[in-house]
Amino acid sequence: MLSKEQLQQIKELKSVCEKEGGFELKLNEDMLETRDENSKEDFFHYEDGRLVGFLGCYGFGNKVEMTGMVHPDYRRKGIFTKLFAEAVAEVKLQETTTILLNAPSSSKNAKEFLKNIPCTFEMAEYQMKWEAGELSDDPAVIIRPSTSDEDFESEIQLEVACFGFTEQEAQSFNQRIKELNSEDMFIIEAKDRTAGKIRVSETNGEAWIYGFAVFPELQGKGIGRKALSKVVRMKTEKGLPVFLEVEARNAHALKLYESCGFRSYHSQDYYKY
Repeated sequence: MLSKEQLQQIKELKSVCEKEGGFELKLNEDMLETRDENSKEDFFHYEDGRLVGFLGCYGFGNKVEMTGMVHPDYRRKGIFTKLFAEAVAEVKLQETTTILLNAPSSSKNAKEFLKNIPCTFEMAEYQMKWEAGELSDDPAVIIRPSTSDEDFESEIQLEVACFGFTEQEAQSFNQRIKELNSEDMFIIEAKDRTAGKIRVSETNGEAWIYGFAVFPELQGKGIGRKALSKVVRMKTEKGLPVFLEVEARNAHALKLYESCGFRSYHSQDYYKY
């Protein structure tokens, strides 16, 4: 697990890099705060006792996302290249089939680095914030905590059906989330059956929605919109701003989120290594 001092150092370096670059870095702070002490997922570079370079790895099933940063005063010294090589060597020891490199769409330094390694553009992702909109409160759709073995099995099947996980990957991924207990895990019910799932992480006074899925045969019936509305209402009533992420190529999800009052404010690009 990362220490409080390490987390603070990462946060301070992130702030410097974002201010200099005019963008936002996706460092998955909720995942940094709940690292598995048996896994090496974070790589650091210090100069005179000061953190000036960082790279984090984030596992999602059979893929690993990597993102990192170097202090503006210490760039062009090979620091990120060194961190990247260390991370790739570690990931190759795992059962990973895909490495995705994440960079803010507007980061010129990231694009320069990516030009020099074998990678191809994979997708763009929008980060969205709920601004305003009519929130449905249909009692026919229920949001409740995930608690039982049956709920866990439904979450596994939803990962397989909606996100392309294998059952083994989905089980491992969801088991780790459950053990960390750092997110609210909800089951979506409609017409007395499990229809989907949704996770919410509260970090630094913000609520982030993840893993939102509805079984394919139940999509297009308004269940997802009503469930999302309930979650947004739940978190805004606590005084929290609500955020989520969506692939730019997922037109259906993008339209759903916009109809609920979410607006894009930033984008990230992903490159397959």
